[in-house]
Amino acid sequence: MAPLLIPLQCDFHLQRRKLAFLLRQASLYHSLRHADDRSEVRRRRWCQQQQLGTGGRSTVWTKPRCENSRRILDGAKDLHLWQLTGKRTCWHGHAGGGLNADPKNVLKEVDSRKILAAMLSYVWPKDRPDLRARVAISLGLLAGAKVTNIMVPFMFKYAVDGLNQMSGNLLNLSEAPNTVATMATAVLIGYGVSRAGAALFNELRNAVFGKVAQSSIRRIAKNVFLHLHSLDLGFHLSRQTGALSKAIDRGTRGISFVLSALVFNLGPTVFEMALVSTILYYKCGGQFALVTIGTLSTYAAFTVAVTQWRTRFRIEMNKADNDAGNAAIDSLLNYETVKYFNNEKYEAERYDGFLKTYESASLKTTSTLAMLNFGQSAIFSIGLTSIMVLASKGIMAGTMTVGDLVMVNGLLFQLSLPLNFLGTVYRETRQALIDMNTLFTLLSVDTKIKVTETCRPEATIRFEDVYFEYLEGQKVLNGVSFEVPAGKKVAIVGGSGSGKSTIVRLLFRFYEPQQGNIYIAGQNIRDVSLESLRRAVGVVPQDAVLFHNTIYYNLVAKLAGIHDAILKMPHGYETQVGERGLKLSGGEKQRVAIARAILKNPPILLYDEATSSLDSITEENILSAMKEMVKDRTSVFIAHRLSTIVDADEILVLNKVRITLFAQLWNWLK
Repeated sequence: MAPLLIPLQCDFHLQRRKLAFLLRQASLYHSLRHADDRSEVRRRRWCQQQQLGTGGRSTVWTKPRCENSRRILDGAKDLHLWQLTGKRTCWHGHAGGGLNADPKNVLKEVDSRKILAAMLSYVWPKDRPDLRARVAISLGLLAGAKVTNIMVPFMFKYAVDGLNQMSGNLLNLSEAPNTVATMATAVLIGYGVSRAGAALFNELRNAVFGKVAQSSIRRIAKNVFLHLHSLDLGFHLSRQTGALSKAIDRGTRGISFVLSALVFNLGPTVFEMALVSTILYYKCGGQFALVTIGTLSTYAAFTVAVTQWRTRFRIEMNKADNDAGNAAIDSLLNYETVKYFNNEKYEAERYDGFLKTYESASLKTTSTLAMLNFGQSAIFSIGLTSIMVLASKGIMAGTMTVGDLVMVNGLLFQLSLPLNFLGTVYRETRQALIDMNTLFTLLSVDTKIKVTETCRPEATIRFEDVYFEYLEGQKVLNGVSFEVPAGKKVAIVGGSGSGKSTIVRLLFRFYEPQQGNIYIAGQNIRDVSLESLRRAVGVVPQDAVLFHNTIYYNLVAKLAGIHDAILKMPHGYETQVGERGLKLSGGEKQRVAIARAILKNPPILLYDEATSSLDSITEENILSAMKEMVKDRTSVFIAHRLSTIVDADEILVLNKVRITLFAQLWNWLK
């Protein structure tokens, strides 16, 4: 018997053939049930198993109907069909490194110092003097808050010393009560004013700096959005929409925290620690300063070490969060396919698997956070106790007063607030920088499409010896040359995979050809801006994708033959089309896409099998209207239907990566 498997061009096709055998085996189970046919079934199964290998041989069909789909999936996994993140081995759409590629695996990460430097440029922008003024005012308010904070323990010290001094003269009943009341009232009022003033400065600072933070977030998010649109199609074919969306969302949320931490917490806290240590040195002695510095150093070292250890759990959380988001979006976008194969349970289990990974990493983060908080509290408590013991000895020796003990205690407790926040700031800053890494990594991706001058709004198209391949060594276009005169209608036909849609992508500069040149109106499209080029070219794609908004937003409708159908809808032009236009039929989506291209009113129109989703009557109506619409425009029709190309001025036939020109339809049909 001849071998069932023949050599194929790539491993994907080999694996697909193997899966076909699995499916065939399932069909044999249902169709051949008679006892006298069992021996033949066994013989066929044995032959197929020898070709399928161990993975296929281990697949036994014991349950009917939908249960067999689970065995097909298990058998397919054994055949390694689910290694979707593998390297491309052929240029077809099934290639692996594409839609499931993790940005961290394919993009070079940005150093944290570069991220911080880039963020500071948004905090202190050269073109926004108003934001610079806000930053300066915020720093002034911050300085006022710190000075006022330092005054609070001193006020408390003077109040306690005054009360303690006057308490020794209580036998003088005519003077002591009034004197004590006057001094205590004055000092305690100053104490209250200092605390209130510090709070006022802090809140004013937050209010003034809020505009700077939100403006920076908006500018960074906008720049990332614009940069994503400037990247070539190859990048977008290799990204995961759900994972990328999650990463950008987390990165944007982390910007506000990092900005506030850098400007108002990290630097000011270090300054306050140095100031407190200096005060203790001059007011209380070197021992106090030494214990304080030792405590703060140990506290900081412990926080940094444990936080760096905990960082890996945060990375695991982010990865699981990305995977879960991508799985949910992918499953919901393919809602109908899931229903067709009755695979809701499988999708739920797959989604739950990512959630379990996230849960595990989250629990590790929570437990290690408790350990970090306890360690910080223990270190600070030991330092505070040591300072109090030294102060008590000073009081007993007569070198310090009770007010000094209260002042030292107040300074350290006041320092504990920014210290505790410093630990939180460091933890959250590390986590935010991890979250922001993908965001700034995207900004560092260099687009392969460069722009210079503006494209002239004329309509001649010329391909000159164009070579193109998606993957090295697998040519799609091989020295293609042709010209589309202005105002002419040209049809491009050919088999699947011959490169018809590639011509459209090259015209839009989604890709650059490896060799050759493409001209519009005599200008090389490499030398013109993408904006002017794409403004001059309109396209109706084969698979029309609509925004999740109203029909009016997505759009002329009369010319596309959809106006009457829109008016029959309950909300007319305000009808929501759903995610990617799912609420409209295939033909309705295609007609909306045609209407969008007409509304753009470009000198060049490209139709990539634009009428493939339409019935013959609607197609005839649209083509009749199109004749008038394309009369004075350069139009290129990529089509399979004869009705679409019957009145074309020229027909270009792509065959084996080369192109043949036919002046008339009947010549091509021969």
